[in-house]
Amino acid sequence: MAGRVNNLDLPIDDYRGGKSTLCPGCGHDAISSVIINAAWQNAIPPEGLVKMSGIGCSSKTPAYFLSQSHGFNTAHGRMPSVTTGANLANKNLNFLAVSGDGDTANIGIGQFIHAIRRNLNMLYIIENNGVYGLTKGQYSATAEEGTKKRKGNPNELRELDLCAMAINLGCSFVARSFSGSRKQLTALVRAGMSHRGMAIIDVISPCVTFSNNEESLKSYGYVKNNDMELHTVDYIPHFNPIEEVEVPAGGYKDVKLHDGSYIRLETISEEHDISDRVMALQAIHKADAGRKHVTGLLYFDEGRPTLDEIENLVDTPLADLPDKMLRPPKKTLNELLANFRT
Repeated sequence: MAGRVNNLDLPIDDYRGGKSTLCPGCGHDAISSVIINAAWQNAIPPEGLVKMSGIGCSSKTPAYFLSQSHGFNTAHGRMPSVTTGANLANKNLNFLAVSGDGDTANIGIGQFIHAIRRNLNMLYIIENNGVYGLTKGQYSATAEEGTKKRKGNPNELRELDLCAMAINLGCSFVARSFSGSRKQLTALVRAGMSHRGMAIIDVISPCVTFSNNEESLKSYGYVKNNDMELHTVDYIPHFNPIEEVEVPAGGYKDVKLHDGSYIRLETISEEHDISDRVMALQAIHKADAGRKHVTGLLYFDEGRPTLDEIENLVDTPLADLPDKMLRPPKKTLNELLANFRT
């Protein structure tokens, strides 16, 4: 891509970050590379994007992409609430949240649930390896029952499926992918960036240090051999006319996003309907019963009001409102207070 520019006349180097300090071969680095390409291809201004994260190997990754963007590394599990405040203060920014399975499914699960319930307008990427990579590889809540790390006993507890949880809670965009499936993951990330509302992508990202062995259900080899793909995903941005895109050989469905972009789903499973919540949950449970990982766009529901719409915020971001609008005159304030007393 050397010498190429996007629709903003920006080279891809403007979307890169610092050098990774993660273990060589970590799946998280592959995800960072996808984020760089997705943001560049979608022509999102780097200064118009906000990177949010918590604590963990995954939450270090925003340092490795989009160095010109805003960023906030929060406390462990507290990223959704900080993102909520930032989102309400400036709803015109693009919010990209990166979290891990420990940060999301353990200490941060309550905040994760309420961000979905509020339909916060952001893309939430879970870099899911089933272990705490920063603290010697203890199992997280997403580690499958019976899975085994390189050292130690097999996991004895039932796992939490974050995609099933998100669908049950009414999340409007739910997908699962694999850090080793670059084409699928890039299309999903690009679509998630264009989606208005909460978009969750659970990305299985093998930990090369603690659980990339044959007995681990989140190892690179296991996922490659046990991937139950629902469909081939493509993404068509609003600035590319859909007529110019080559139609896949098999059956396909185009799903329009609010900004005029499209997700194109080339059918592999004829039965799967992404608008059917029950069907999405059945696909997850069927894969779980076969000890497989179902990937692709699981569920999509366009049109749910986002938090800023629910709160009826003014068109101008709160961060840009002048003092005279933020500080009503004393007479107006007294009238407002009087209404609360009646």
